[in-house]
Amino acid sequence: MEVKTGYIYHIKDEFFDKINDKGLMINHENGKSRPTYFTIRDKDILWFIPLSSKVSKYQPIIDKKIKKYGDCRSIMIGEIANKKSVILLQNAFPTLEKYIDHIHIINGKPLKVIDTLKHEILSNFYYLLALKQQGTNLFFVDIDKIKEKILEEIIRN
Repeated sequence: MEVKTGYIYHIKDEFFDKINDKGLMINHENGKSRPTYFTIRDKDILWFIPLSSKVSKYQPIIDKKIKKYGDCRSIMIGEIANKKSVILLQNAFPTLEKYIDHIHIINGKPLKVIDTLKHEILSNFYYLLALKQQGTNLFFVDIDKIKEKILEEIIRN
């Protein structure tokens, strides 16, 4: 499977079992394979950004951050597959291709985020990574610890 930036994927339970980080979102909810993830390919590492349909839950959080800080880049709301979706950059984490379960399909086609939204997500994600390097960590999971584990896995294989 060729994994591309800007497409939506599902991840295997095996990843969550292996990493065992309480900050990771639950992989299954009500018997469905959730959440779906916006994916960024960075060489051998993939960055997964969870998506949520719970706009009414996250809109007040976004509004509060905008009021306090002037903007909010850790949570976004955008249209994906003709529905408003929450893009939870703060919950992003690195993984490997072998942990992808499948690509998200709608009407027989892989779901791809439109380019304008894709570029906005990428811009905000790289901004959050830059902030982290400068000492301001807005990620909920320990992305360094997870990245270290998956890099060790690459070296072993």
